[in-house]
Amino acid sequence: MVAEQGGPEDQKPQSDEARSAFVPPEGVGKSATPPEDDHPTSEFAIPAGLTPEPTGAGSASGSASGSGSGSDTIGSAFAPPRTHSVKQAPPAFTPAHGIPMVQLTKEAPWQDRMRTMLRMPVAERPAPEPVQRPDEAGPAVPRVLDLTLRIGELLLAGGEGAEDVEAAMFAVTRSYGLDRCEPTVTFTLLSISHQPSLVDDPVTASRTVRRRGTDYTRLAAVFRLVDDITTEDVEVSLEEAYRRLAEIRRNRHPYPGWVLTLAGGGLAGAASVLVGGNALVFVVAAAGAMLGDRLAWLFAGRGMPEFYQFVVAAMPPAAIGVALTLTHSTDIRPSAVITGGLFALLPGRALVAGVQDGLTGYYITAAARLLEVMYFFIAIVTGVLLVLYLGVQLGAQLNPEARFVAHDRPVVQILASMALCFAFAILLQQERSTVLAVTLNGGVAWVIYGAMARTAGISPVAATAVAAGLVGLFGQLFSRYRYTSSLPFITAAIGPLLPGSATYFGLLGVAQNELDRGLASLSTAVATALAIAIGVNLGSEISRLFMRVPGAVGGANRRAAKRTRGF
Repeated sequence: MVAEQGGPEDQKPQSDEARSAFVPPEGVGKSATPPEDDHPTSEFAIPAGLTPEPTGAGSASGSASGSGSGSDTIGSAFAPPRTHSVKQAPPAFTPAHGIPMVQLTKEAPWQDRMRTMLRMPVAERPAPEPVQRPDEAGPAVPRVLDLTLRIGELLLAGGEGAEDVEAAMFAVTRSYGLDRCEPTVTFTLLSISHQPSLVDDPVTASRTVRRRGTDYTRLAAVFRLVDDITTEDVEVSLEEAYRRLAEIRRNRHPYPGWVLTLAGGGLAGAASVLVGGNALVFVVAAAGAMLGDRLAWLFAGRGMPEFYQFVVAAMPPAAIGVALTLTHSTDIRPSAVITGGLFALLPGRALVAGVQDGLTGYYITAAARLLEVMYFFIAIVTGVLLVLYLGVQLGAQLNPEARFVAHDRPVVQILASMALCFAFAILLQQERSTVLAVTLNGGVAWVIYGAMARTAGISPVAATAVAAGLVGLFGQLFSRYRYTSSLPFITAAIGPLLPGSATYFGLLGVAQNELDRGLASLSTAVATALAIAIGVNLGSEISRLFMRVPGAVGGANRRAAKRTRGF
């Protein structure tokens, strides 16, 4: 046999290198049991010698597959268990009357339509109707997700609320035909996940917000881009959307730096007149605020954190007020000068956004925003207290009882409130077409506040909440009329309502070791700030009660977000 199979060279003994280490040596019989690798078994197989219990025809998959490694009967994971009874079957997932179909009305703004979708379970959301025509191979999922994240980044960096950012991201993905998308927004991180079906792996992308700035002109441009993407009459391809987004990023701010500095001075001057100052007080308060603004820009250019920028920005107005007290000037009220400088620094925008995120259920983002507000407030307190302590040591007679009495000048106050809103709108880099509307909104809010707090004698905190509610209501109406964000019509309008005087007198009480009076005044300032934020959000929500919004067929209202309790 060997001679027939090969030549003499085939009969040479093999070397040790050619022999496998696992080949049994000569003279040792081969094992009758084949190697385990030839017949792999499941680790869940029943061991040899163990007899399984007899099962019926309708047994579960575990009993059917456990008869041994060679069993050919494989049960389904969805087979009913042995204890299943048709008469005592649990209720079906889908009720007998069916699930109400949701139809999105085209007349409602995309913000309301997407907010309704976000507050619905994934299984009940209607299938997307692509507004923009995808390619022949279907939507480019990575590019759509990247575009969505970039749009959300600009909105979140501009100060938009977390719910509105998620609504915009959801609108972009649905417009390009992506279903089963879940956006997630926190204070500095945005992520979105797309799962084509239950059997496909999800695709997840994220983006981090490194820098935040206030530019409502850029914010309005992003809203116009999202509105065009969600409109059937306008065709916006992915390339066109990327091009417009790049133009929005490259556009310069509408107002140069020196205009912003003058606007900061005008805001402080108008606030000083609002709390009882005269023309000379206006000039001095404006000068102190502009000096603080320049110092803050100097620190920012050196890379110092915002905390220290707020500290140095709060010092010049307080220093000027203390200097006027030491010179015993009777024509200028130092308290009005210091209060005007505080008005220009109080973080009203971040406070409103933080409380709004908390009321809509975005607690992580709300906590981060409120923590940022707390740091800014502590920075302002630190800067003012340092100067006030120094003034007290030098013998400055700062009178905490010198409350502002300005109700005898209603016309001057209304004009000062409108000037404050105008300057605030410039600082927020708003579009020129929105400055007049927000100025009028702030003037109306101050009229309501003055009529309630000073004429009717109602609590200032309650009057502030009502006035802020009207600001939110009118701002929401303006935004619906222009199909844009409501922030440009709200943020500057709450400027006259900020608790600048309560903050100053609270800090003065602390500086003079009168902690009870100081803490009571600071508590009033905190209550007023919360009243502003809650009033603005409540006014925005009230406007939706009387608007036609998308809902289920049969007149179902807009779904509210359920929280910890079951109603």
